[in-house]
Amino acid sequence: MFSLTPAIDRLSAFVSASHGRACAFLLLLSLCAFLPGFATLQPVDRDEPRFAQASKQMLETGDFVDIRFQDEARHKKPVGIYWLQAAAVQAGAALGVPEARTQIWLYRIPSLVGATATVLLTYWALLAFLSPPLALLGGALMAAAVLLGVEARIAKTDAVLAACAVASMGALARTWLDWTRSLAFVPSRRNWLVFWGATAIGLLIKGPIVPMVWGLAVLVLSASQRSFRWLKPLRFGPGLLICLIVALPWFVAIMLKTGGSFFAESVGQDMLGKVTEGQEKHWGPPGLYLLFFFATYWPAAAFAAMAVPFAWVRRREPQILFLIAWILPSWVVFEAVPTKLPHYVLPLYPAITALLLLAVVNGGIDRYRRGAVATASLVVAVPLALMAVVVLGNWTLDGAVPWLALPFFALVLAIGVGIVAAFRRQEFEGALWRCVLASLLLTVAIYPFAVESLRSLKLSPRLAEAARAVACADPAVITLGYREPSLVFLTGTDLAMAASGAQAANFLSQPGCRVAFVESRYAGEFEAAVAALPQKPRLLTTIRGFNLNGGRRLALAVYAGAPG
Repeated sequence: MFSLTPAIDRLSAFVSASHGRACAFLLLLSLCAFLPGFATLQPVDRDEPRFAQASKQMLETGDFVDIRFQDEARHKKPVGIYWLQAAAVQAGAALGVPEARTQIWLYRIPSLVGATATVLLTYWALLAFLSPPLALLGGALMAAAVLLGVEARIAKTDAVLAACAVASMGALARTWLDWTRSLAFVPSRRNWLVFWGATAIGLLIKGPIVPMVWGLAVLVLSASQRSFRWLKPLRFGPGLLICLIVALPWFVAIMLKTGGSFFAESVGQDMLGKVTEGQEKHWGPPGLYLLFFFATYWPAAAFAAMAVPFAWVRRREPQILFLIAWILPSWVVFEAVPTKLPHYVLPLYPAITALLLLAVVNGGIDRYRRGAVATASLVVAVPLALMAVVVLGNWTLDGAVPWLALPFFALVLAIGVGIVAAFRRQEFEGALWRCVLASLLLTVAIYPFAVESLRSLKLSPRLAEAARAVACADPAVITLGYREPSLVFLTGTDLAMAASGAQAANFLSQPGCRVAFVESRYAGEFEAAVAALPQKPRLLTTIRGFNLNGGRRLALAVYAGAPG
């Protein structure tokens, strides 16, 4: 029977023969995985346009200390991601990108860089545990992971945070394995700079998350040694000074500017609110991340699950103990916190990848274990379910079928069957490389074709386009009933939010070029208010679609103020 495994082995050996070649391959793979749909995907409500709009307002006002969404203080996360997004947009404008400040893909560039860095740093971190060909496979599996691909396309913190976490944990791993004599080489003298540099950047990106991940791991590992002496090479004194130099100036500036309210809101309301209750309808019970895992770490999740018995049996070995310390304490914390969002556990996925590959190379995956083949078959079940959702969604919302996506879905399913067959033949590395190929094809099916065809989900872009189509420059805009952050980002910071039909009608009656979006629930009161106006506004069009956040169909009438 013909097998791809020999060809895969030759390619892996060739690419991993040098670190430069491996990094070039992983960079190209990352771009293939993350770029489809990167520029065409509409702003994803609600978090992404909130981040992007706050960064845009920094550019508009020149205030790079305070973080605001319209007139509202956005004191939830530190400033790092906003600076990165603003720098990307400024660079785009300098290079001649038209209307750079409303091009959402420019705000996504830090996430793209962060996701790509996560892939490359996973390769670097795994070199402390595995041979170069397996570390290369580990980086490729991270590029293939569904969750990292999503975060690469969304303008928020999590892809950059993941890169910081992997860098710090890769440096910590080298220190730990050198102490336990489990490392075949001496860590670089700059290892401590990597650790603290990543921690400092992480503090500016998302506060205490990176220190939490490595801090919990340090406690577990130090307890196993009954000593903290193994941390000496990380030079905590100079390292903490680096963190202060990088992060403290902005924290002092925001404290002075806001009178301390930033810390009251970010720590007292945002962080502690997530700990005590599920924020913004994101509550979930303990164990939910395990359920998410089989979708968010697809296509390798099923194989990672089969590595658990191996990890438990060999849990006292330094390499396995480190990876468990990386994963388990933080996972327990995330499961215990009522607010559940899939991306919270992303910084732990490189360690899961390392455990999976250690199990593969050490005979820890048992193809004959009861249920093993059924578990491997999840690699087919997940895209099959996703295809059903996509086709049903397109037909239900738009009465269409995403024909261009279907051939790619078919290829994914065919490769999935090949993955299961390779697993049955115990060609585990070949099966995992096929997983990478399946993920690339699923990316093409989803982002450029399936999602792009869902016109009903593009309410904000279509409304913004309708406003721009009015025969005047820079119209003033108000919205009644529909308040998504993406509409603010696309139409302008000055977008007014009407509380009643009378307010919207009065807005249109004022001089100048004016546009109103009126959701159908408010049509009656708006029309009653318009009836009393001496000059009636013009109905330009009605835009219908589906709001994912509200989970319901919407119809929005677009009105222009009476000329004159």
